[in-house]
Amino acid sequence: MKVIATAIPEVLIIEPKVFGDARGFFYESFNQQAFNDATGTHHQFVQDNHSRSSRGVLRGLHYQIQQPQGKLVRVARGSVFDVAVDVRKASPTFGQWVGVELSEDNHRQLWVPPGFAHGFVVLSESADFLYKTTDYYAPAHERCIVWNDPAIGIEWPVSAEPSLSAKDQQGLMLAQAEVFA
Repeated sequence: MKVIATAIPEVLIIEPKVFGDARGFFYESFNQQAFNDATGTHHQFVQDNHSRSSRGVLRGLHYQIQQPQGKLVRVARGSVFDVAVDVRKASPTFGQWVGVELSEDNHRQLWVPPGFAHGFVVLSESADFLYKTTDYYAPAHERCIVWNDPAIGIEWPVSAEPSLSAKDQQGLMLAQAEVFA
């Protein structure tokens, strides 16, 4: 696997080694030891999630203020623009974001460590989004930052207003959100 640094040192792009020919492809989508060695982390994953969304759906920006989750995210079908926002108040990159396209064609994964808000928008007709988490989903501790907070300034590749869930429509501005110390 190849690890690519981003503008925020803890957020990493993972490119697995893909073996392909005219018949298709194969790659190891996850190996705990290889992940730990390549990223220098020692997180264990406890939950796998799969969501399907249609073009223009934007999910996020989500995080858990207690039981914070690290997420290893990828796309099995389609394409998304995936974003991580640093919500650790004491961090030198607090309020900064990183975005990367993840698709079934590039096989890229993004490591979003605990302490970051996460979201994505679907670029293809639909997308199957898969992610592993380092802690269990805890709805009582889930928080949401609004997708278009000008203080963060995410450059979402959308030409129209995205489709949001009722929960995501209630997202707070970063300045009002509960964040990590």
